[in-house]
Amino acid sequence: MQSMAGLAKRAGFVTSVTLVATVLLSPSSAHAQTQNGLSNLFGGIFSGSNPAPSQAPPGPGGAQTGAQPWSGEDGASGHPLMTAAAIREAAGNFDNCVASMWPDAARRGITQENFQRFTAGLSPDLRIMDLMDSQPEFTKSIWDYLDILVNDNRLAKGREVLAKYKAQFDATEKATGVDRYIIASIWGIESNYSTQMGDRSVLQSTATLACIGRRQAYFRDEFLSALEILNRGDLRPEQMRGSWAGAFGPTQFMPTAFKRFAVDGDGDGRRDVVDNPTDLIASTANNLKKDGWQAGQSWGFEVVVPQGFNYMLADRAKAMPITQWEKLGLKRPTGQPFPHPAEKAYLLAPAGAQGPGFLMLQNYRVIMKYNPAEAYALAIGHFADRLRGGQPFVQPWPRQERELSRPERLELQQLLAQRGFYKGTPDGQFGGQTREALRNFQASIGVPADGFASSDVLDRLRGR
Repeated sequence: MQSMAGLAKRAGFVTSVTLVATVLLSPSSAHAQTQNGLSNLFGGIFSGSNPAPSQAPPGPGGAQTGAQPWSGEDGASGHPLMTAAAIREAAGNFDNCVASMWPDAARRGITQENFQRFTAGLSPDLRIMDLMDSQPEFTKSIWDYLDILVNDNRLAKGREVLAKYKAQFDATEKATGVDRYIIASIWGIESNYSTQMGDRSVLQSTATLACIGRRQAYFRDEFLSALEILNRGDLRPEQMRGSWAGAFGPTQFMPTAFKRFAVDGDGDGRRDVVDNPTDLIASTANNLKKDGWQAGQSWGFEVVVPQGFNYMLADRAKAMPITQWEKLGLKRPTGQPFPHPAEKAYLLAPAGAQGPGFLMLQNYRVIMKYNPAEAYALAIGHFADRLRGGQPFVQPWPRQERELSRPERLELQQLLAQRGFYKGTPDGQFGGQTREALRNFQASIGVPADGFASSDVLDRLRGR
């Protein structure tokens, strides 16, 4: 389910909470979702860039007629297919590329009439090449990220949605065992309850990426899957509008994810995850269920981590029964017992020793399959808890800390490499390898090895 689409995928809005969350906390920032996701959520809020302008009405075949133009520059990834010359050459061959997909479309049962109808007038949206290779200079801290996503207005709207569609949530929860508050949370965070879903043509976006750029094979499948959806009659072309990577609908399905998980919740013969709340709720729940959702269980718990704790244990690969974590001194800040102490969990310390810890259960891993960024999954779980009447996190975040800029993150990796701790290629994006290298450096200088990339750690690497 994971791949690059997530950097864009949950791109229902504009430039991406998920992109930022992935850079900020993903165990592997190269893994952005292939399935559904919010990647371009709040314009420049997290990237420091300006939000993309509103899209103009689509032209023939769903083409954008007045969108922001392509920069004409080489992509930042350095991939040979992302050079300006390669992009221009591929764009010149766009019509032939689309036409060449007819045999594959026919094998999928798409009629020739529909293939010609849905591809007529398609033109490449080259602005997507800039978005595909964008590298934000700044990211928001996890506490700012949570402040923006889990707010009073969104909570109020979520409670309205839960009340309005109570019958649908009741039926879906009974049929699948998936927590209604998690579904409502995903709906709220992905599209602010259907008010911000993106306005790019899914056909145009996926066709562009299928013929131009560095992920053509992946997006060829997405484009053909989009044609299948239209050929079957589940959705109309005007409904399939969303992110630059092709994610669409209130909970941001990629076309291939729609094929795997969308269901006809009300029996009308169509799987409409855009305008039919019954299908939307049922399909999102089906996605989570098939990814391993465990009915009746939480996603995780906020915990107090004792002084002097060995943060080398804060690792997704080091899951232990909660009873074992309790023996190591971890406890809930409210003093409540853990409801199922035999459950296995791993420790997440997103702000290091200065912030709260979290014991993460199986359902948290399921949310990360929906979008593989730890910050995103934490926001979803917390928002769901707040919707059911829970309180904000108890422990304070280290709000005095600032997020490192991209040049500073790149410098940190380079300095870790110079000291022999980092073996990868410095790229300014933090994943598990960077976190492990940072922990080992911290341990070598006798400070908590929490893997938190603070400005103080960077100064220590600089020798200050």
